[in-house]
Amino acid sequence: MSRQPPREHVPPVQRFRIRYAKRGRLRFASHRDFQRALERALRRAGVPMAYSAGFTPHPKISYANAAPTGTASEAEYLEIGVAAECDAEDLRERIDAALPQGFDVLEVVRASTPDFAARLQASRWRIELPDVPAHEAQEALDALLATSSAPVERLVKDGRRTIDVRPAILAAGVASERPGQPPCAILTVVVQTVTPSVRPDDILAALRSVAGLIPPVPAQVTREMQGPVGVADSATQVPEGFLLGDPLAADREADQT
Repeated sequence: MSRQPPREHVPPVQRFRIRYAKRGRLRFASHRDFQRALERALRRAGVPMAYSAGFTPHPKISYANAAPTGTASEAEYLEIGVAAECDAEDLRERIDAALPQGFDVLEVVRASTPDFAARLQASRWRIELPDVPAHEAQEALDALLATSSAPVERLVKDGRRTIDVRPAILAAGVASERPGQPPCAILTVVVQTVTPSVRPDDILAALRSVAGLIPPVPAQVTREMQGPVGVADSATQVPEGFLLGDPLAADREADQT
């Protein structure tokens, strides 16, 4: 039986980096669900995608540090390669309109610098704990930050794996509650990007094992930022003391020169 010759490889004419959000019910969508939705959206939007070579060509899409299923995010990133020159804002509008509501394209910039993934050094997470008073959350967080090691177990496909949460926490704090509202402690945690990754549920497991904090209802988690890290002052255990930069800033600057 004859076989079709390999598709000739055509390098992308341009590459674009995309920041998108995962909101509402779609926080429960898996990364694979989003991949399928994105590829359909790119076809519907008529984006002239570049493809890999070979007998099973794939669209030139790369993903960076996807948030876990069940968490919302305002700072997810991916990169696409296109086979014809495009306008960044036009791409943003077309792709956003073709995606389901809840997958929202926030920004598209032309990829003009290397080593983008290396700039995603940390994430800032907002962890809302309904029915947990702020002072209880603060006591538990203080206990976690005071320890040098906080190992937790995570179930993976090959069994259980032990992960030390504490070294990955760069900064953390608890927001004060609003008067007249039901108790809801809000943790802000800056977590370093490490391998294996430390997830918000690992942090909650560490708070449970170290300080016995067990929220009565599931936490609501949102990744607010990803980017390069710099310390603003010596208060390294306070999130506001950390500078978490914009990973797309270098591309914007390079594109304007």
